[in-house]
Amino acid sequence: MDNKGRCGYPAGIKWTKQRKNVYDVLLKAREPLTASQIYGRVVREDSGECYAVSTIYRILNNFEENGLVNRDAWMGDGTAVYELNRAEHIHYAVCLECHKRIPLQSCPFAHMHLNTEAGDFTVTGHRLELYGYCNECSIARKKM
Repeated sequence: MDNKGRCGYPAGIKWTKQRKNVYDVLLKAREPLTASQIYGRVVREDSGECYAVSTIYRILNNFEENGLVNRDAWMGDGTAVYELNRAEHIHYAVCLECHKRIPLQSCPFAHMHLNTEAGDFTVTGHRLELYGYCNECSIARKKM
């Protein structure tokens, strides 16, 4: 993502105003977002523009094809969520009640070396989600 074009956005694709707006929403996001959430934020931040949700999906597909975003399935109902493909990676704890995604402060696999039956294994990437209950939902569950 360090490969910035002349317009300040990643090089390699045509940057329309709509694409810039979607990219900016993803850049500011602190957690993965659904296309509907992105749509809501784009419309809120750019009140002069009229977008169709299908436009957001097309932009996200283009971003995914060009390696700008990662798409994942939301725990539970399988809804697709999107986040920028940043140089660093983030792991999440996901609340089973409110579905809040809480970023972990560090990667528990940062210094892991795998030795398998077949010899060394070079890890090039991984994903981790932990499931449980956030503090607010844990307190509410105890009151039940």
